[in-house]
Amino acid sequence: VQLQAFGGGLVQAGDSLRLSCAASGRTFSSYVMGWFRQAPGKERELVASISWSGGSTYYEHSVKGRFTISRDNAKDTVYLQMNSLKPEDTAVYYCAEQSGSNWLFGQGTLVTVSS
Repeated sequence: VQLQAFGGGLVQAGDSLRLSCAASGRTFSSYVMGWFRQAPGKERELVASISWSGGSTYYEHSVKGRFTISRDNAKDTVYLQMNSLKPEDTAVYYCAEQSGSNWLFGQGTLVTVSS
């Protein structure tokens, strides 16, 4: 599978960004998808995930109510809408596809939130 994330950038605190991730190489609609992030000096963490149908989602506590994960299986794309961004959201964001007990990662996109 190939995963390519887009949409990162430099924003101010309180702003919004929408990340997109295009998948290719496997049947996208069959897999759980997720967004991870890795801040400087920290481990990569799961931010949000979505079931194959989109009917079930998970959010890490610090982003709940601010971020929304969604998917369009017809376009093989998963999205992360990020609102009310905070400086602590600064990180490289990666989309990932769940494969058994593992995650397959694509290239990340940098999100920088200035105060």
